[in-house]
Amino acid sequence: MKKLCILLFTVLASPFCMADTHTETKLVIGEFSNKQMEGWDRKIALGETQYQLDTLGDVTVLKANSKNSASGLFKEQRVDLDETPILNWSWRITNRLNGLIEQTKEGDDYAARLYVIVNGGVAFWESKAINYVWSSSANKETVWPNAYSGKQLMMLALRGPEAEPNIWLNEKRNVRADLKKLYGEDIRYIDAVAVMSDSDDSHSQVTAYYGDIWFSKH
Repeated sequence: MKKLCILLFTVLASPFCMADTHTETKLVIGEFSNKQMEGWDRKIALGETQYQLDTLGDVTVLKANSKNSASGLFKEQRVDLDETPILNWSWRITNRLNGLIEQTKEGDDYAARLYVIVNGGVAFWESKAINYVWSSSANKETVWPNAYSGKQLMMLALRGPEAEPNIWLNEKRNVRADLKKLYGEDIRYIDAVAVMSDSDDSHSQVTAYYGDIWFSKH
């Protein structure tokens, strides 16, 4: 079931839209701080991770609570990486999932992850995705194929055991450059973004928070 959920993340498409904010092109994907959840849908693999808007400090964020569960939220959004190649977001976890061998199916759990997805259309086997993860064991910038989906879904550790819990961390990634590095192709468009906190393989529990998600020119 978890493989089904992951593959569903990789066969999505929708019309492209843009929004201008001040002088810089900005494409908002998740505007949780304004209590917006429009366009986000659930995909359940095994058990249901609970996602809800919550106030942390004085900011509204997306809270994910996983108890032996694996489900994600995805948003279909075609993004032109010529215009907005930089993915921005913030995240925070309350506890680590320790001792996992994440390259195996038994260890394929993450306190927090964010997907970018390239739809292969009818040729679903040509779908590609990068999964930026908060790893329990891998060092930052470590890359490996997903234990369930192989090279269709490449894992990239942005945070590892060195990252302290209960602290907000900001991320900024050049998605076009990451796709070229991992797949050897200059890919212009992605078709969806997803977030997921899961603990089904390790039969454990984890809580994470996600801040606003957007693409920008720089």
